[in-house]
Amino acid sequence: MLIEDRILRNQWIVACREVDLGEEPIQVTILGERVVIFKNDEGTYAFKDLCIHRGAALSLGQVKDGCLVCPYHGWIYNSNGQCVKIPQLPEGAPITSKAKAIPYGCKVAYGFIWVNLNNNEPELFNYPEYIDLHHRNVIWGPQNVKANPPRIIENFLDVSHLAFVHEGFLGIQDKPLINDYKVHTVDNRIFTDEIIVYQPDSDGTGIAKDVLYTYEVLNPLTARFTKCDPITNNRFSMFMTVLPVGERDCIVFGVESFNYDIAQTDEEVIEFQNIIFAQDKPIVENQKPEELPLDLQVELSLKFDRLSIAYRKYLKQQGVKLGVE
Repeated sequence: MLIEDRILRNQWIVACREVDLGEEPIQVTILGERVVIFKNDEGTYAFKDLCIHRGAALSLGQVKDGCLVCPYHGWIYNSNGQCVKIPQLPEGAPITSKAKAIPYGCKVAYGFIWVNLNNNEPELFNYPEYIDLHHRNVIWGPQNVKANPPRIIENFLDVSHLAFVHEGFLGIQDKPLINDYKVHTVDNRIFTDEIIVYQPDSDGTGIAKDVLYTYEVLNPLTARFTKCDPITNNRFSMFMTVLPVGERDCIVFGVESFNYDIAQTDEEVIEFQNIIFAQDKPIVENQKPEELPLDLQVELSLKFDRLSIAYRKYLKQQGVKLGVE
């Protein structure tokens, strides 16, 4: 089922990892819409996964001479979506301008391919760690989740669950205290002050310590945090972003960034994040209501929930409809 959300259709939405796209086109479902993604020597492109002729899925075709070839009748579309050859017509016969694919905005950034269903060029969020030579970056995901995007993002932003859901990794129940902190909104940017969190092993050294978390909402489907050791200034940053496939059907991706040397391989970093996410997953998949309440009276919030409150207010102000009530 197509999901009509004016705000989300105007966002850059993660489609897949850059490495997932090879020489052949692939199909991705975004907000219930089938999208074909392909590349040639000039760039990466996204179309509605539909041939205008008889409704075939273009993703079942192939890329030939830089063009996308329909698998059903061999119609050939260039990277702008215009049909440049219909094999059933005589050579040189004119091709109607109506013979075209429906293009979407498409760009490659931070190790992922992003699609804009309104085919415009909104500004993508900034994640400077990815291009900083002093950082090591690890691509994480995909992870399938049967939940709505706002529930997933709010869980990522929720510092107070670390001592319970991730006990022994990111906190302990004996030290759950969250210091009072402020949330700032500047030019549609939402971010927190530093939040003190006690962690039993924050950086793989086995040493328990207080670390400092800062969070930021980057867009309705994306958020980030940075964890800093105030003694060594070691910084671990991560952004998480959600691909809404359909109602309560999402795929989650992320990038983890380190400004210090860690002993783990990329595979070990990913496996640890998979363990952490596996602890979150049953929580968000079983929350009620499934839709995130934007009426702040529906669920009880306290002062340590300030970022959650700010995120809900932001979604309401933006006019997001998917996964909220």
